Amino acid sequence: MTETFHAPPADLPATLGELRAAGHRYKTVKQELRDNLLARMRSGADRFPGIVGYEDTVLPEVERALLAGHDMVLLGERGQGKTRLIRSLGQLLDEWTPVLPESPLNEHPLHPVTPAAIAAVAEVGDDLPISWLHRSMRYGEKLATPDTSVGDLIGDVDPIRIAQGRTLGDPDTIHFGLVPRTNRGIFAVNELPDLAERIQVALLNVLEERDIQVRGYQLRLPLDMLLVASANPEDYTNRGRIISPLKDRFGAEIRTHYPLDLGLEIELIRQEADLVAPVPEHVLEVLARFARAVRESPSVDARSGVSARFAIAAAETVAAAALRRSGLLAANGGAEADAPGESVLSPDAVARVGDAVSVTSTLRGKVEFEANEEGREIEILAHLLRTATAETFRARLAGLDLSGFTALVSEGEVVETGELVGSAELLRQVGTVPGLAKVLDRLGLGDAPTPGEAAAGIEFVLEGLHLTRRLAKDVTDDGRTRYGGRDAGGRSGGGRG
Repeated sequence: MTETFHAPPADLPATLGELRAAGHRYKTVKQELRDNLLARMRSGADRFPGIVGYEDTVLPEVERALLAGHDMVLLGERGQGKTRLIRSLGQLLDEWTPVLPESPLNEHPLHPVTPAAIAAVAEVGDDLPISWLHRSMRYGEKLATPDTSVGDLIGDVDPIRIAQGRTLGDPDTIHFGLVPRTNRGIFAVNELPDLAERIQVALLNVLEERDIQVRGYQLRLPLDMLLVASANPEDYTNRGRIISPLKDRFGAEIRTHYPLDLGLEIELIRQEADLVAPVPEHVLEVLARFARAVRESPSVDARSGVSARFAIAAAETVAAAALRRSGLLAANGGAEADAPGESVLSPDAVARVGDAVSVTSTLRGKVEFEANEEGREIEILAHLLRTATAETFRARLAGLDLSGFTALVSEGEVVETGELVGSAELLRQVGTVPGLAKVLDRLGLGDAPTPGEAAAGIEFVLEGLHLTRRLAKDVTDDGRTRYGGRDAGGRSGGGRG
């Protein structure tokens, strides 16, 4: 839940009598979710804000489960947005709901469930004070770990209350766990198979009979909640498993997936990445293609998946590389150092395709490789990055006349770029290039690109021409990249795509 808590409006009823007089009706959590989901459908409002790529696949199944009143388990590899989707369900609850003050189970004034609450309602009647609970407080979540106990989830006897003189038969001696404390809300168990099987058994009554039993107590408390769990499909057989009776009690089993097409992958990166410098659209496309290529590579363990966080972190790393370049150029007193009072970002704080090279080492820990590929991880990622760059080059600039760029090095000249080559220096080397305006237009950099954007476009063309074997490329020891003619004898220090 990302919603900010607010104080309840002053005009809400303050007593049980005022609540009845206002015509308030008691609804279960699943009725709330169903009614509010239908209301958003009818109004055309966004039902699941921030969820990308599931509009035609996963979300219809989630909506059917909610309308049917089913608890659900989401199955999918890591980084597919399962937790994000689960947390978004809380937005479908009523914004405010009445509760009995100090009730650990968030009991509804019109539907008390504990003996103490039932007695209080009967004794005080319409003068009983009530409180209001915001929907942001009606979501509970537990990451399943092997050391999770029944007491953590369901509850246990409170020894302090026993020491105070209460008897074991007194329901007030129970300290309720996470599940009952989320009564009248949504409770999520992440990585459900990691729960020990004997702990999973404790959830059977919650899912089917909708009640809990604590130790030997003859106390049966009807719970009102939606229970949602997440799991990796491989966990059924590898790290752990969901016991059969528990699987049977979930009304819906929904499979999640990675973005199905390139456009959704780019949209997800753009939405989630916290970029410290501008990253042009063509660089985002390279990174999206790169992530998809890694997922599909036979060298990568497909069972573990490649998280969407891989591409998001790659975009953030590329933006950071651009910001680092601007800082170093400014520190070196280059012509493009920021003047006092100017923007913090220099013209060089625009990501280029060459900045992506650093992600092959920094992000390799996010990928599980096949055992026989040990020692070749960076080499494999570098090859896939070159492939993604070449594919983006063809997709973006196919059919354009790029002879103006190859002519730059036709007389044995070289064009030097790289991590510490400023945009002004690169533009000076290139000068006026026939066809540059069309290239920048195709790359979405507009009619009046900044020097940093123009440099990013030029470097992309040079790298694309190299990967399609029309330019040679050398990388120097100090990190500079030199593009030259094929007949200049240059060999590719970064490999050829």
